[in-house]
Amino acid sequence: MFWSSWRPSCACGVAEVLSRRALNRALLARQLLLERHAISVPAAIERLAGMQSQAPKAPYVGLWTRLEDFDPAVLERLMLRRRAVRLGLMRRTLHLVTARDCLAWWPLVQPVVAASVNGNWGRHLGGVDRAAVARAGRELVEERPRTHAELSRALAERWPVAEVPALGHAVGAEVPLVQLPPRGLWSSSGQATLTTAEAWLGRPTEPDPSPAGLVLRYLRAFGPASVADVQTWCGLTRLGEVMETLRAKLRTFRDEDGRELFDLPRSPRPDPETPAPVRLLPEFDNLLLSHADRTRVMAAEHKSGVFTVNGRILGTVLVDGFVAGTWSVAGGRLTIDAFGRLRRADRAALTEEGGRLLDFVAAGHAGGHEVRFSGEI
Repeated sequence: MFWSSWRPSCACGVAEVLSRRALNRALLARQLLLERHAISVPAAIERLAGMQSQAPKAPYVGLWTRLEDFDPAVLERLMLRRRAVRLGLMRRTLHLVTARDCLAWWPLVQPVVAASVNGNWGRHLGGVDRAAVARAGRELVEERPRTHAELSRALAERWPVAEVPALGHAVGAEVPLVQLPPRGLWSSSGQATLTTAEAWLGRPTEPDPSPAGLVLRYLRAFGPASVADVQTWCGLTRLGEVMETLRAKLRTFRDEDGRELFDLPRSPRPDPETPAPVRLLPEFDNLLLSHADRTRVMAAEHKSGVFTVNGRILGTVLVDGFVAGTWSVAGGRLTIDAFGRLRRADRAALTEEGGRLLDFVAAGHAGGHEVRFSGEI
């Protein structure tokens, strides 16, 4: 049963307060983590507002943990048939999205991508005409797919710079470059070769993209949320103005720290005491990355145990809906590194869930499967 703490505001205009646990259950419901769902893979990817894909096979684990009877071959077919793609989008990080979302969202986040490239590579480009570089780069990757290194070297013949990779990044700042299969497939892999989204998908990007539509998609996947939360997810700024145009269509709440939160009127807000099953999330899962305030799913003191100094975000263990440790697989062994002592029932549930994960990710391992716990206090 879905629950909402919403009640009409009192005469003084004070918004209803949603507890951290209430926000947690709302997020889990929207991220398909309160139960496994029997929906299609494209529908799931769009429901989740895309999936982080810096680790190429992470989306497969993310869908396995959210869907009933997930078959990785289904996602492979979507990529091979050009219905799903991998490219740099939100926060300039690699995302797996449907073709439709790729074409609609790239024009909105392109300024964010360009700003990131300029910050990291701009000093290496000097007085290079970046628009000309982008046009030439588009022609090169549409002529035939190329790796980033191949693209950069070809451009350096015309624009010699000391840091040749900067030229490929300059193209990616202006042009939606998708990584082609076999990169990102479950059954095989390969170098990341690039072409444009328009060439690969056979149609142009959205000519009149809607920031309001992007905000509404975010709320459907991650709400209730603040303006800062939305901006953390996509990297865009000044979304408070967009939210104001939507205010009449949305419900407003406050969190326990007084921050204003926005939500879609009919989106699920389960009872805070709704049971949450244990879950094993993949590396870089957007559940951990899509809010300015992550405490609705992870205690602040646990961030250093999940976010590594070299930029990795480890696979995480959810117990009662909150991050309780990390996990890794080597061969046929799943190791759970807990942040504290687990209850016996939670250990048993994680052992069962971990065995299912090993059946999925290590099905061909000849030495058998084992779930091991470490790090418990």
